[in-house]
Amino acid sequence: MARSKAATLGYRPCVGVMLVNAEGRVFVGRRIDNREGDWWQMPQGGVDEGEDLREAALRELHEETGVTEAHASIIGKMDDPIRYDLPDELIGKLWGGKYKGQEQVWYCARFTGSDGDVNLEAHDPPEFCDWKWVEPEELPELIVPFKKRVYRAVVEAFRDLV
Repeated sequence: MARSKAATLGYRPCVGVMLVNAEGRVFVGRRIDNREGDWWQMPQGGVDEGEDLREAALRELHEETGVTEAHASIIGKMDDPIRYDLPDELIGKLWGGKYKGQEQVWYCARFTGSDGDVNLEAHDPPEFCDWKWVEPEELPELIVPFKKRVYRAVVEAFRDLV
């Protein structure tokens, strides 16, 4: 799709969750549809029409990790949403071709459960095929290149909460 066409598209409303364990490490999952590299990401997803953002974040967290509010508490929210644009080759191929990128509201949540409370198959179909805990500073190196700026901003925003 030509970049000029992309200019007419908007941003998909989205939430993300930086899930932090007691050791200050962050949950990342490897997407099942990951074909172009060894990319890992934090839980994130679209917001339904009229859905409360905090509730959307907890819903996405549960759908992608199996973690519920019984084992996670929201401890922070970024002051402002952050946007990113898709690379040219992906515009028109994701989200029904309706968006040129995402506008994300990020939350930080403290994980109080055990690794056994993580269930990647809590939602059908699952989004992740593997998961691990990583140091926050590693996050920008694990995500697809076009989201590195977003992950740097998230790490900086929640540095004092981790």
